[in-house]
Amino acid sequence: MSRIFGDLLQIGFVVTDIEAAMQHWVQCLGVGPWFFLSHLAIQDFQYCGKPCEADISLALAQSGSVQIELIEQHNNAPSLYQGYLRGGALSMQHHLGYGTMHFEEDMKRLGIQYGIAQSGRTGMRGGFAYLKGDKYAGTIIEIIDLAKGRAELFAAIANAARNWDGIDQIRTTLPS
Repeated sequence: MSRIFGDLLQIGFVVTDIEAAMQHWVQCLGVGPWFFLSHLAIQDFQYCGKPCEADISLALAQSGSVQIELIEQHNNAPSLYQGYLRGGALSMQHHLGYGTMHFEEDMKRLGIQYGIAQSGRTGMRGGFAYLKGDKYAGTIIEIIDLAKGRAELFAAIANAARNWDGIDQIRTTLPS
């Protein structure tokens, strides 16, 4: 556990072909089912303090106690994802995600301490923010709002993985 951020919740990967990446995780690693969100609508999307026009798809699955997130950006809009791919890093994780039930309070504290590189909201489930990268740790930290139903969603994804029989590998609707 991180004494600053709490328990690790998620490991995120930026990929160039999300469907191939999901198949790799299913076929080679036995991880699934995947919950795939194509061209996800993100509100108040900001990159470096300016509106972000990145068109992304993402997929979520659970592996043990850690959620795996795959992200593909479909356009060339400036974003953390594009910067990561342009840097040539295709095989290692993009970010480590930590959840909080006190998103606004934590973002005030962490935003001052670390700075915010990218942020937004997905529907009614609240916000997310990537802190500016640590040049020594070599990864990006994402803070995820769990207080507006996302904790329950993530629990449902974890439960689906626990009971998964290998069938219905990629799902386009989120679990309830």
